[in-house]
Amino acid sequence: MANTSLEAPWVPITRRKQGDRDACIPTQWHIPSLYLPKDPPRFEDGLQSVLDVPSKILSQEEIKITEDYTVATLLEAISRKTFSTEKVIDAFCHRAAVAHQLTNCLTEPLFMQAAERARFLDQYLEEHGSTLGPLHGLPVSVKDTFDIKGVDSSTGLAALCFKPADKNAPLVDLLLSLGAVILAKTNVPQALSSLDSINNVFGRTMNPANRLCTAGGSSGGEGVMVAMKGSLVGFGTDLGGSVRIPAMANGVYSFKPSNLRLPYGGQAVLVTEGTSRLGVQPVAGPLARSIDDINFVMQELVPRASLWGEDCVFGEYAQGHLQGAGPDGEVVIGVLRCDGNCTLLPPVDQILSEVASSLKQHPNIKVVEVSTPTAWTQSQSTMSKLMGIDGGVLMGKLLDSMQEPLVPWMQSRFRISKPCPLTEVTQLQTRRAELENEMLQIWSEVDKYGRRTRKLDAIICPVAPHPVPEIERYDALGYTSSFVMFDYPAGTIPIRDVVEQDLHLGQPFEGESLSSWDDSCRALWDEKTVNRKVYLGTPLSVQVVVPRLEDEKLGRVMALIDGVVKGRSTSPKLPE
Repeated sequence: MANTSLEAPWVPITRRKQGDRDACIPTQWHIPSLYLPKDPPRFEDGLQSVLDVPSKILSQEEIKITEDYTVATLLEAISRKTFSTEKVIDAFCHRAAVAHQLTNCLTEPLFMQAAERARFLDQYLEEHGSTLGPLHGLPVSVKDTFDIKGVDSSTGLAALCFKPADKNAPLVDLLLSLGAVILAKTNVPQALSSLDSINNVFGRTMNPANRLCTAGGSSGGEGVMVAMKGSLVGFGTDLGGSVRIPAMANGVYSFKPSNLRLPYGGQAVLVTEGTSRLGVQPVAGPLARSIDDINFVMQELVPRASLWGEDCVFGEYAQGHLQGAGPDGEVVIGVLRCDGNCTLLPPVDQILSEVASSLKQHPNIKVVEVSTPTAWTQSQSTMSKLMGIDGGVLMGKLLDSMQEPLVPWMQSRFRISKPCPLTEVTQLQTRRAELENEMLQIWSEVDKYGRRTRKLDAIICPVAPHPVPEIERYDALGYTSSFVMFDYPAGTIPIRDVVEQDLHLGQPFEGESLSSWDDSCRALWDEKTVNRKVYLGTPLSVQVVVPRLEDEKLGRVMALIDGVVKGRSTSPKLPE
């Protein structure tokens, strides 16, 4: 349809962009309308989970390929020619196409490019008798922000559509050098600033387990792709919680590394370049179905990252024995229940207690309750100011250039202001250093001779003070964003789904509110404004945090906690 003078410039661009995206899905992969959920989602229609729909559409072989393998076992099957890479990638692309039709999770389906890449990898294996690299044939997806040569990094902004990148992001090149295959780019929120992945160009990504609740953001499309088994590993970015929150919303695992561990460059430019080095540096991180899959990939990426990213340092990521901070090598895990700004709602407090109780049953794990550090409570205000030092000027220009409106969540939150003057930035960074120094106290203790020793190996805490909220109602960032400011590695472990006993139906939430953030959180439990049954079937998760640059310890501790809580391990391995 031709443009008319009554249309704002963003409208025909969106129409064309969505048409191009739809054309990337082969006709034979279109799913019958009877499987499509009802839109818009309504409470009376139920949760409308679509997680089991792919198994009704895919072939048995496709189901086996996409469901029955870990990263390690699938790569082994490819290397042994149990499956060709082409067959594996075709199965995952088909599943990704199905996932997209059910959830709207993709921005750039790259199925043709992926098939070509798969044929190349098969030819390489045939000619050389060995794989191209340790991730040969691994099906991955990436957040729309990552540049891929010849492909848009529009991030759902009309002003950035039809402006393909002229080169790959360093992380993309690193993945390709190891043999991975990129299947698609995935959806994000407008301006990467909300916690619900919706924008004007591509629309809203839906939670596959419960369409009434958010899929999270800003790596929401990645969370959905991994949950729907459309890729084995997805890569997002995290500044306020944008890897960990979608993992929580979709019941998958995530890993936010320290700065300098994975290349971050080659992203869509939404703020004045260089701003992140003045404020807080976002990081790239993986999402996957298991912590073992994450550890496998990180073990290959981290030691090579400094070869690809100028923002990386050389590092190791070995997995093995875990030396704990306890007197006999016990792993000491602190339970941190409240950030001092938002009180935990009952299901979140309950799941934290369940995890702590499971860990306490093992003699080689010591669990201690940790009081809320004042620095954690105060850090959220400083972090919010650091994230906004550019004033939103470039984003405002991008939106204004196409007369593009703000999506609902952004309308009351996005404001354009003057960039923060350098003197104020230095004051914020000085305050940040003070808070970082104060936070050191939770990890160590000093004896009477002034010697400092580690007292905690890791912390478990919530990802958010509330369960996965309804669409447009996610509002609490303090449990995730502060750990980016402190540069602590942090990851998400899904534990179980919400059941009716968690809802305490008819029981009001007692106690005084801690802040305006707490008011918003409590509203998510107020039966005058929400039917608590909306949370049924949504995942409950915990966040695991370790000190700065101890990324490989995070991987070990997450594997330990996951194994113990889910009954896959009787006790942690201690040093011999």
